[in-house]
Amino acid sequence: MRLKSTAYTAHHRPRFVAELRDFIRFPTVSAQPKHAGDIDRCARWLAAHLRGIGLQRVNIVPTARHPIVYADWLRAPGRPTVLIYGHYDVQPAEPFEAWRTPPFEPAVIGDDLYGRGACDDKGQMFAHVKAIETCLKTQGRLPVNVKCLFEGEEEIGSPNLKPFVERNRLNLAADVAVMSDTRMLAADQPALTYGLRGGLSFELEVSGQKSDLHSGNFGGAVHNPLQALCEIIAKLHDAGRRIAVPGFYDRVRRWGAAEREFMASNGPSDEQILRDAKTGRGWGERGYSLYERATIRPSLSVTGITGGYQGTGVKAVIPARATAKLNFRLVPDQDPVEIERLFRQHIARITPPAARTTIRSFLAARPALIDRHHPAMRAAARAYELGFGAAPVFLRSGGTIPIVNHFQELLGAPTVLMGFALPDDRIHAPNEKFHLPNFYRGIGACMEFLAQIGSGRYGQ
Repeated sequence: MRLKSTAYTAHHRPRFVAELRDFIRFPTVSAQPKHAGDIDRCARWLAAHLRGIGLQRVNIVPTARHPIVYADWLRAPGRPTVLIYGHYDVQPAEPFEAWRTPPFEPAVIGDDLYGRGACDDKGQMFAHVKAIETCLKTQGRLPVNVKCLFEGEEEIGSPNLKPFVERNRLNLAADVAVMSDTRMLAADQPALTYGLRGGLSFELEVSGQKSDLHSGNFGGAVHNPLQALCEIIAKLHDAGRRIAVPGFYDRVRRWGAAEREFMASNGPSDEQILRDAKTGRGWGERGYSLYERATIRPSLSVTGITGGYQGTGVKAVIPARATAKLNFRLVPDQDPVEIERLFRQHIARITPPAARTTIRSFLAARPALIDRHHPAMRAAARAYELGFGAAPVFLRSGGTIPIVNHFQELLGAPTVLMGFALPDDRIHAPNEKFHLPNFYRGIGACMEFLAQIGSGRYGQ
């Protein structure tokens, strides 16, 4: 039966890639209201595709913002149930001029498929869809019961997914959840992720005078809001590169020597991280490796700053306001609600007297930990061995996937994070890509995971 499935996927690879390119063409940028229609169209396309491959109950569920697509196949009585999660929304593609090919006109160059969302998360999610198709077309059934939950708001913090899961606990009940939205260590080294950082995003606006002012007439006489913003940002880290918000580190969990030694022996080296980042020098909190800084230690990044004239040439003006976008990554046992309160208090303390600040919150997600010894993780490790020909290493991720914590809290289901991305796939950056050999092998690994869970050797 495995040979038949392998032959099916090999024969249909060109079609699989063509369908994935159709999927990527939808500019499903959840953060930009102008793309709401594109997201709705993509949800309809995805639902039709799921019906076409043989899934049963397929629904597009409206939310206050972007729809959820649900589908299931529940014809394996007495077998475990696997909840497959993915997201079809993507990050903004700007700056467009930095792309070698247009972000929503996916292009195959060599072994890579380029496009926004090719890897995060349409390509990785689509590996599960094609695995389901292969099983149904070659075997007429699945080895387990399957429920698919695909959302359109992950990149903005999944604000409507948790309420949906809360309302539908019984319908979403599963023995295990699985998603593919994380990275491998290298092309020949798959990885299972067992730790994620939480996230907290803000927009900080600094305002001063009522309108822009001539810098010759008023420069040196009034405080420039753009300069005030820079002064505030400069006070967010101390000389030791630690976040300078009082109380910020009070709940940060400290890991013992055994865990740090495990991370050092399984995770990427400083040199590898710098090579993946295409930079020659690291930065951050002293006393920790770069891998530790990006996973078990919290961070604060300035992800955007705007103020004053942005056009060609110069303009002698003091702007009336300036804005920065800030992103915290949180670790166990930090609480996003508490961190937001501490941050707001700190901004109030360090705002210059002539300036006014406004803080808008956009994302809040808790960190998550998965027991790497759980039977479902052993099933995933075996699936990697069969699908990729190599046993996985266990890694922590510095990224944030809000639903992982929700699945644990609301459904009592452990979440297996089977990543197929490579460190150089440029997720969230221009020229995002998905390594197609990982797509093909990922389909096989997804099928093997369902088979391993269905075999009963990895009982929940």
